[in-house]
Amino acid sequence: MSATVTAIRAATSSPQFKARMAGVFYLLTIVTAMFAISVLGRLVVDNDAATTATNILGHESLFRLGFAGFLIGTSCYVGVTALLYELLTPVNRGVSLLAAFFSLVGCTLWVLGCVFYLAVFVALGSSHHTSAFTQEQLQALVLMSLELNGLAFSVGMILFGFYCLLIGYLIFRSNFLPQFLGILVAFAGMGHLFSTFANLLSPAFARLLPLYVKLPGFVGELSLMLWLLVIGVNASRWKERLAAAMEAASYR
Repeated sequence: MSATVTAIRAATSSPQFKARMAGVFYLLTIVTAMFAISVLGRLVVDNDAATTATNILGHESLFRLGFAGFLIGTSCYVGVTALLYELLTPVNRGVSLLAAFFSLVGCTLWVLGCVFYLAVFVALGSSHHTSAFTQEQLQALVLMSLELNGLAFSVGMILFGFYCLLIGYLIFRSNFLPQFLGILVAFAGMGHLFSTFANLLSPAFARLLPLYVKLPGFVGELSLMLWLLVIGVNASRWKERLAAAMEAASYR
């Protein structure tokens, strides 16, 4: 029994295992988030509260699945954050911790957005609270709740952009992940920051932005996810970096 426990502990503490698990969680985040966004794209009609409310009532199960997609995706990204924090701590613990804070605050905002998502069911439900509003007012509340959900997601993406910049720096400075991957992730962070700030400050200008402005975010995240999932990290170099970091800490 003790040998089995030792083997499990060795596997779960392995940097390669952590990298692969981070890749799995990252993949789940991307798949569930893309599904949830596609649901909103199918059911929500901009500036048309009546049609949006009708679409949601006509596809309630799909809309609820979209909510589950957002929640599962955010939960999986908390796992990505924790695992990348452990993997990148040997490079610079302070920067890795700061990056994790940016990501976790961003995830908190995404969860807040899920609350606004759920508020749609309150507005469309039948209760003594909703009876005080006209149908048009309730439909307007639905659209407003979804817009607030989008704003919470956008603000979270700003924090996520800073997170990508920080972990891109850490990956670039590490010797157990390729430097080009760190550059791609840093460019992803800059892409997220530029496109999200543009969308929040000037939506009309943001709609004119070409696709390649947003492309770095997709390419950087996809590259990191695939590298972690398929290749992982150089375990021997990671352990050497960890030993050096622990030795340096012991002299402080």
